[in-house]
Amino acid sequence: MSTIEENIAKIAARIRAAAHASARDGATIGLLAVSKTKPAAAIRTACATGLRDFGENYLQEALEKQLELSDLPLIWHFIGPIQSNKTRPIAEHFDWVHSVERLKIAQRLSEQRPADLPALNVCLQVNVSGEASKSGCTPAELPALAAAVAQLPRLKLRGLMAIPEPSADPAAQRAAFEQVRALQDSLNLGLDTLSMGMSHDLEAAIAAGATWVRIGTALFGERDYSSAS
Repeated sequence: MSTIEENIAKIAARIRAAAHASARDGATIGLLAVSKTKPAAAIRTACATGLRDFGENYLQEALEKQLELSDLPLIWHFIGPIQSNKTRPIAEHFDWVHSVERLKIAQRLSEQRPADLPALNVCLQVNVSGEASKSGCTPAELPALAAAVAQLPRLKLRGLMAIPEPSADPAAQRAAFEQVRALQDSLNLGLDTLSMGMSHDLEAAIAAGATWVRIGTALFGERDYSSAS
């Protein structure tokens, strides 16, 4: 068994345990493997274990890997900040976008989504901790943004994404994630997705209702950002 396979098994066991502790069905919690800066060979190894969902932050790197792995039945998620001049290839080559924070970006994704593809699944990124270094709309901006995005024709608004301020306190972790869950519930849009939780806080995220946990280093090892673009 390779290190990647071992790591996937360990994370899957943590997800199952967290789901059991929260009286949730583990099948409702997806493992999104964050493969940014990692080679296509690592994704191929992870796919061989049954993983299908992979998250990328850097567009050009992602497009190159998609081409190299086109023989595999992968589902691609864009999870990084989105520049206006990169919306077309994102709309054309991804199945999910987790990081929509502005209406202009959502409108461009909708306009540029090819008609022969299913509607693009999108999550709105909300900055619940108010950190200047984090992307995302504010909680106050969220209702108007969600209402507008829900009306766009080539998008399917699925839910919210958040990266709360890191904390070693499980109670603080859970409080932040429950704020995200409360924000989603308050929208009354029938949304089904909460993209939140990483390797250090996935248990708290699952307890608060996460449906995607985004795991990278704990699966693939430390990252080398020297060639990221």
